[in-house]
Amino acid sequence: MTFTVPPALPPTVQAAVAGEALIDLIRRPEGSYLPCLGGALYNLCRALARQGVGTQYLNPLSRDRFGRELAAQLVADGVHLAHTDPVQQVTSLAVVNLDAHGHPDYAFYRDGVADRAVTAQGLAETCAALPSLQLICTGALALDARDTAIYLPWLAAQRAAGRCVVVDANLRPSVMPDLAAYRTTVHAALAHAHIIKASDEDLEHLAVPGTDALARARHLLAANPQAHLLALTLGADGAWLLHRSGAACFAQEPQPLEVIDTVGAGDSFLAGLLAHLLRQAHAQTPATAGGGVASFVEALPAQACTEALAHALASASLCVQEQGCVPPCWEDAAGWALRRPAVTGGLSG
Repeated sequence: MTFTVPPALPPTVQAAVAGEALIDLIRRPEGSYLPCLGGALYNLCRALARQGVGTQYLNPLSRDRFGRELAAQLVADGVHLAHTDPVQQVTSLAVVNLDAHGHPDYAFYRDGVADRAVTAQGLAETCAALPSLQLICTGALALDARDTAIYLPWLAAQRAAGRCVVVDANLRPSVMPDLAAYRTTVHAALAHAHIIKASDEDLEHLAVPGTDALARARHLLAANPQAHLLALTLGADGAWLLHRSGAACFAQEPQPLEVIDTVGAGDSFLAGLLAHLLRQAHAQTPATAGGGVASFVEALPAQACTEALAHALASASLCVQEQGCVPPCWEDAAGWALRRPAVTGGLSG
């Protein structure tokens, strides 16, 4: 397959991300813990910026040492901070244990923390001040049922304002006190999305019916009629993009990778996908803002779907070969996709 190279994006904020920023305390084999900057939405911010997308992080960060380190890394990666002044609340913590295959298991400490010190009105006002904003992203721990009054009204307002809404389910059921309420909140957030990302494990946790992950993903897309696109990740078994039209494309690495760990892989995947879609939308209608990306995704051509998925897979593949979340830049992901073409395929509705 011959891939086109969409042009770079303008140096303005096109994406705004809301959700957790925390420290992953990753257990080493001898029992000590390595502190790493993390959080799904924090990782997504970094990954988007490193892919050349003008990105703003919407949540506040702590004045403690961890918060200062989180802020410094965002700035180093080119992320714009909505809150340049730190807050007194402490930084969220996640204790991460890796299994023999490098897959993480999390325990979170998130009461009274900095990234939860937000309001729906504050998020909306910040977004309104970004004239070039095209898409907004949330998911993961932001979909905690205890924060429903923050994120659901904000998502509804952003969709009404014509921006492309992206929700990454990214469930963490083991740390939610009320799993039924958590599922309800996640489904409510997905109902506002133009673009949904979910893993095979997410679909099981959400109790989506179906005989396999692909069938569950199709059911979830059908159950959310406002969504145009659903990305289904299957770990080492590849990923699917399902479109509202019924079209679908698949990609998988041609040979197994030397996986260090999978921390941040899904976040890097989503960043690669969104960066490619943004570039393609900008190339098609350079002057567009707001609903332009949503309109582009709604009528996404098959070739554009395949190319975006291949770039997303390459982004995740590079991440899993590093310890912790080390998102690739656009050039590295594009180069990987060219040097090591993914196994691709597709089917129609």
